[in-house]
Amino acid sequence: MPKPTEEDILLRRISRRFQKALTDYHLIQDADRILVGLSGGKDSLCLLEMLARRRRILKPSFDVEAVHVRMDNIRYETDISYLEQFTADLGIRLHIVNTGFEYDESKGKPRCFLCSWQRRKQMFNLAQELGFNKIALGHHQDDIIHTAMMNIFFQGHFSTMPASLTMKKMPITIIRPLCLVAEKDIRLLADLHHYQKLIKICPYETDSHRADMADMFAKIEKMNPEARYSVWNALESEGKLME
Repeated sequence: MPKPTEEDILLRRISRRFQKALTDYHLIQDADRILVGLSGGKDSLCLLEMLARRRRILKPSFDVEAVHVRMDNIRYETDISYLEQFTADLGIRLHIVNTGFEYDESKGKPRCFLCSWQRRKQMFNLAQELGFNKIALGHHQDDIIHTAMMNIFFQGHFSTMPASLTMKKMPITIIRPLCLVAEKDIRLLADLHHYQKLIKICPYETDSHRADMADMFAKIEKMNPEARYSVWNALESEGKLME
């Protein structure tokens, strides 16, 4: 029997964590229609690949399509031809939506907030128009932990992006199937599978404190390698991962 390759071992680890998230948080049911938010970054590419693999299994039976939202007035560039080929290779339909927003500094809303809000709005609109009942986003475990830290330090409350969030004003549930997958594993997979990087990242990315939280948490993990599991257990015990 051939010895497992580095790729085999990595895929098994990611697949186990991916499947555990689907099971533990009841993320996918039979007949679901799932729209994946495909930004073009490594996380959303990994998510789409994992969902495409999972779809080959008969139960539960579900549909998957992807949407890529292009912002006309933010230079966050992706190679559309690459995304089209990537999704075609997986047998998944890709929708391209172009939009934009007006920025008024006097209103106090940062560009990152407005851009994110507009992208979500376009995804929700398309999901409802085409009859999808779930939107899948590529947030991984590190994203969710860093969000919890930001909310504690800057907002004064213990909360985060849940693995599953049922919207109150529309028949859509947001799911995060990579919620148990570590970012370092996604980065390794991106290298092994030669995911193409964005042509140009968002010029306003540094407006956020997220990078600071990532650096802080990396130092915490050096002090305590089990820190991510402690934070995760706290989020679970407080019911912050299912809404």
